[in-house]
Amino acid sequence: MDEVVGVVLAAGKGTRMKSKRPKVLHPLLGRPMAAYALRAVEQATGRRPVVVVGHQAEVVQAGLGPERADYVLQEPPLGTGHAVQQTRTLLQGRARVILVTNGDMPLLRAETLRALLDAHRQHAGPITLLTVVADDPRGFGRIVRDAQGHVQAIVEEAHATPEQKAIRELNVGVYAFDADWLWPALDALPLSPKGEYYLTDTVALAVAQGRTVHAVTLADPTEAIGVNTRVHLAEAAAVLQQRIVRRWMLAGVTFVDPRRVYVEDTVTLGQDTVVWPDTYLLGETHIGPESEIGPNTYIRDSRVGARCRVFASVLEQAVVEDQVDIGPYGHLRKGAHLAQGVHMGNFGEVKNSYLGPGVKMGHFSYIGDATIEAGVNIGAGTITCNYDGERKHPTYIGAGAFIGSDTMLVAPVRIGRGARTGAGAVVTRDVPDYTLAVGVPARAIRRLPRPESSAEEAS
Repeated sequence: MDEVVGVVLAAGKGTRMKSKRPKVLHPLLGRPMAAYALRAVEQATGRRPVVVVGHQAEVVQAGLGPERADYVLQEPPLGTGHAVQQTRTLLQGRARVILVTNGDMPLLRAETLRALLDAHRQHAGPITLLTVVADDPRGFGRIVRDAQGHVQAIVEEAHATPEQKAIRELNVGVYAFDADWLWPALDALPLSPKGEYYLTDTVALAVAQGRTVHAVTLADPTEAIGVNTRVHLAEAAAVLQQRIVRRWMLAGVTFVDPRRVYVEDTVTLGQDTVVWPDTYLLGETHIGPESEIGPNTYIRDSRVGARCRVFASVLEQAVVEDQVDIGPYGHLRKGAHLAQGVHMGNFGEVKNSYLGPGVKMGHFSYIGDATIEAGVNIGAGTITCNYDGERKHPTYIGAGAFIGSDTMLVAPVRIGRGARTGAGAVVTRDVPDYTLAVGVPARAIRRLPRPESSAEEAS
């Protein structure tokens, strides 16, 4: 038998989000909102959670991933107590403690859940719950205590008296239950005036049995932020962004202005990297050590190596090796791969192409569906004309070649090792190694001397 199994409630419609998307799948800094709850529960318990789904159940399962959790359907939706009851067949006899949390609380930390479980182990009561002291109730139920400070009940806001509404200690909706006590207690829950079974009523049941209910109060009230509207989503994103940036700063990354960056939870950053303001790092992006990113830079699903400089540029699904310099106003599109030491200047664009070590692409050029070997110089205004209206065609440029300014390379075409094109050339035929081609259309006019020995020859 497992000691603890976590249950994440994610069956609600989330009508206040005003969206066709299930509430728990709304994106939050690179992940679905509920993915944070699943991760916290898994880290706190050491095993994957059980997720209760209902509204758009199949969409939620697909969005969170079938490998992330076991899923239980709640249909029809009859309240939180009924939701947990749906896990009974799966969990009864499997765990000693049931940890219950919510899919719309992405800021709850694994450390907080561990503290709740530790507190639960230290007393004999059947319930330990999480509370928060706050001036804004955010619709949470109130914690009612007796004169000795013992928890007596949770009163939902809709049913609270004016005196109860003045209580500042709120129910977060996160509980640790003794499993043997929980299952029969769920069967005994009363039907609410709304026709639902509330998990909060388990507190009154325990008290009526003469049992003690313990509470753990959150030290950080922001962890209790639940997301019910787009306003709440933005609040949660702001808190989570602060956490992410702080974590990377403590790991040795410099943020010049931490308030003016967007860094998703899926991004990794190397030590001694500097991130300038107005930089956006998204998806599966990895930045190596000692790099300088931004300002005004957008990088998604890309890998940037060590000691790179990316200034005022856009990178999407690209690979950049070490010591590469990009920008300003560079654009790497899907499939771009810049090898070590490449320089890509302002207003350059690369798509589905490999630029070999040491390639220089100064400015105002487009390279698409091309392979460019080491040491090539790409002159200003060079264009690979890779699309004929029906198909894309490749361009190959050999090591050490020099492409003159305003050269049009009409693919498919091959430029040989050490070859050169004159300014304004329109190259429609292959250019042999160590040959100069000029004109419109370009024609070879003379052979060029081969270097006796060079790094280019060795490559």
